[in-house]
Amino acid sequence: MSGVNESRPLAELVGGLATDISTLFRKEVQLAKTEASEKVSETLASASSIAIGGVLALGALGVFLTAVVSLLAAFFINQGFEPTTANALSALILTVIVGVVAWTYISKGLNALKGRNLNMNRTAASLNQDANIVKERL
Repeated sequence: MSGVNESRPLAELVGGLATDISTLFRKEVQLAKTEASEKVSETLASASSIAIGGVLALGALGVFLTAVVSLLAAFFINQGFEPTTANALSALILTVIVGVVAWTYISKGLNALKGRNLNMNRTAASLNQDANIVKERL
């Protein structure tokens, strides 16, 4: 391969190198755009799932928790509590339980959206490889 390059003038070799680097740069930019687009799509899908799940969960949970508060309040009233105290205590107990469950799901969704999931590993690896190739040629 070096025999072919020795017969070519230096200006032509430098021009060819510049063209190769320019083409390589354009392809790397195209790869970065494609990979960034994929990451944005994944992030939007995750956020959309969290939002839809949250809305549906709130509706279902509201109806269900109303029934549970009523049942728990009736239990406390049968145990001798005043109706107002029984209702308040029932609501407080369920608020704590539902709050813990909600935080678990929110944490799961936030972890899926963390920055480490948005790394563009393929582009970085390709750029690293290209840099090594350019270093070898120079």
